[in-house]
Amino acid sequence: MQPTNGSDPAQAGSSESLENLMHLPKSVPWHAHRAGISLERAEILWRQAIRAATEETGWVGTPEYWGAAMDQFLRLLAREQATLCAPRVIPLLRSQNRMLMLPLAAMEDMVGLLSQRWSASQEQHKAA
Repeated sequence: MQPTNGSDPAQAGSSESLENLMHLPKSVPWHAHRAGISLERAEILWRQAIRAATEETGWVGTPEYWGAAMDQFLRLLAREQATLCAPRVIPLLRSQNRMLMLPLAAMEDMVGLLSQRWSASQEQHKAA
């Protein structure tokens, strides 16, 4: 393997194998978005999870290793999410929207009912 930037070949090979070994699973961005943290922070947490899984299992690349890494990542992600000060605005907005829509829905039902009664009374007057 030839280094392209003039660095030591041994270092270039080890960094490539390290990159392949510590690849970011496709689910990490989804988990990061769901937890409300940046992708960069999720990558840092993933690297921490990889190190913890290596210490825990003693092996690299086995199914147990990847399972331990994902479990550790989810624990780190939950801990990170708990430290965020971001308020949970979406549920509040949804409930406020529902409460604000109640009078409009009631008015719509009333207008529909009045319209039906008006039509029924008009038909009764025409028939008589």
